[in-house]
This record gives sequence, structure tokens and C-alpha cells, in this order.
Amino acid sequence: MPGRTTHAPLTVLRGQHLDTPHAILTRDGGCSPPPFASLNLSYGVGDQPENVTLNRERVKHALGVDFLASAVQVHGTRIHLVEDLDRDAEVQGYDALITDRPGIGLLIQQADCQAVLLHDPDRKVVAAIHCGWRGNAGNIIAGTVQRMREAYRTNPADLRALISPSLGPCCAEFKNYQQEFPSEMHSFQLRPSYFDLWRLSAAQLAAAGVPWSQIEFMGVCTVCNPAYFSYRRSKKEGLPTTGRNGSVILLQRR
Repeated sequence: MPGRTTHAPLTVLRGQHLDTPHAILTRDGGCSPPPFASLNLSYGVGDQPENVTLNRERVKHALGVDFLASAVQVHGTRIHLVEDLDRDAEVQGYDALITDRPGIGLLIQQADCQAVLLHDPDRKVVAAIHCGWRGNAGNIIAGTVQRMREAYRTNPADLRALISPSLGPCCAEFKNYQQEFPSEMHSFQLRPSYFDLWRLSAAQLAAAGVPWSQIEFMGVCTVCNPAYFSYRRSKKEGLPTTGRNGSVILLQRR
């Protein structure tokens, strides 16, 4: 199981195999009020922008990040290469971020979707992927690995991967999967209409060339665990919206 440490006021989880600064953040330690209580990291869910900015500043301070790079995520397959920044930046319409610049934190915002964090210790490159079922259907994971190969000469065999807490097989019900999922995803059905998206993402990483021994998933369902924001849980509770958790990865300054 991943190690768990508390950097007051934030609660941070880390994987066992990523040898670069990274963090899986819970919803605790921020300043946003309900239904965004409290470490909401998204500007796009109705929270006051000043709350989100302060929450992001707390994350930067806790992790030693110079600038945060994020995206207005759209459940697509577009990938953005992050180059030099002189301020925090959020790009429109991307679901994966890659950088070789130390000190830049790549932020994924999620509420049941996966954050897939990648580190190439040889070429000194990191990537962060927002992957819901649409991302799996479009195989944004393979696309990101390929982009790392093209832009930075990454060898997939060198990559370390971490799949964040997210929608677990206990709660991943898709009643319309026959219309929504390509046929290659159907084999990850555990029982009628329920799917193991953790294993699916791990299989997509492996198919892209990442060794199984270098793939880790945390095995925490965000619907079941109230320490995380969950879109599906909020719908069950009749809430109109919820906040977004954050997952961050960066390279240390040289």
C-alpha cells in the first residue's frame, strides 16, 4: 500500500515507485465551503475563484512547486507539452500534460476519473493524464506514451506509472457500455455492467511498453471513500455539483 503522510494542512498520498516529487491529494486542507469543502482545485465547478487560487497556492507551497500547469479537461485525447512558464497556466481542451522542465507541477483535476502519473527517470520527463472511461476508450494513455517517445526519446520500458484513487470496480457501473465502450474494453467487465478500469489502464500502459512491474495503482475507490470528491457519490446524494481532487507530478530542480 502507498505511504501516507500529512503535510499540514494537506493530506498527501504517494506511490512506492515514482522517484520524483508527486502527490495524490485528498479533499482536506483547503478553504472552500460545501459542496466544495475543502481543497477544491477546479475553477470550473462553481467555487469562488479566489478559493481555488488559495487552494492551489497551498499545494504549491507544500510540494515546492514553482508554477502549476493544468488544463480545462474535456475527456478527450489531446496532449499538451508544457515548456517554460513564468506564472501558473491553464490550457483549454487538453487531457494530458508532459514536461521536461524542473519545478513545474503538472496538475490533474478529478472526481472519480483517474490521474495517471508517468516518470521517465532516464530522459527526465514527467507526464500527467486525466483518464475517465472516455480517455480509456480513446486510449489517451498510449497516445501520451507515444508523444513522450516522439518529443523526448522516452523508452517506454523506462517509465514508472502510478494510477490514482478513482472509480473502483465496486462502483464502476456502465449500463450502456455496449454503445459506449469499444469491444476491447468489454473483457474488463467483472460482473454484469461493472468494469475494472484500474486493470484496464494498467493493461493499456503495458501494451504501450511499460513493464507490469513498474505500474502501480492505489486501489482506492473515490465513490466509497469520503476523503475524496466523487461525481457519482454527489449525484446519489442529490448534490448539484462537487469539487475536484488534485494529483500533481514534477521534476526536481537540478
